[in-house]
Amino acid sequence: MAKLVYGLNQSLDGYVDHMKLGPPPPAVFHHFIELVRGLKGVIYGTRMYEIMRYWDEDSPDWDAGDHEFAAAWRSQPKWVVSRSLKAVGPNATLVANDFEKVIRRLKTDLAGEIQVGGTVLAQSLTDAGLIDEYQLYLHPVVLGGGTPFFAGPRPPLHLVASDLIAGDLIRLTYVPA
Repeated sequence: MAKLVYGLNQSLDGYVDHMKLGPPPPAVFHHFIELVRGLKGVIYGTRMYEIMRYWDEDSPDWDAGDHEFAAAWRSQPKWVVSRSLKAVGPNATLVANDFEKVIRRLKTDLAGEIQVGGTVLAQSLTDAGLIDEYQLYLHPVVLGGGTPFFAGPRPPLHLVASDLIAGDLIRLTYVPA
């Protein structure tokens, strides 16, 4: 059975904004490359998928780490939960209807970790009781506003791990209590 993990980078005050947080330093980026390599797949909401489509095509200004991440990301199956998109890119499946049923089937049929990306999607999956683990990657900055990590009421959680990833980046891992 697969484990659904919702994890995103966030500020100390609980906001997610990849543009304001900026690119990760090399050691942190290496962590995410290895994380993506070990996944069974990724489930995205519309907005997060559109952000991640950046990795679909090589850019001339990329370095070796960028190419390494892109290769790992492209190799992963992706499921995109969206009613607004009409098509998705390579190695991706559009899930337009009955997403809870599709995701329950993925959890049953696959083994390993499936990452969840997108705050609104994660809230819907939390409400349905489908998220097995929450990984909060805390950056030592305060953004003062933006999109919160939790899009709705926070579920009761239990801390199971805390890890210093690299530099000042800390990952807090919680499971539903």
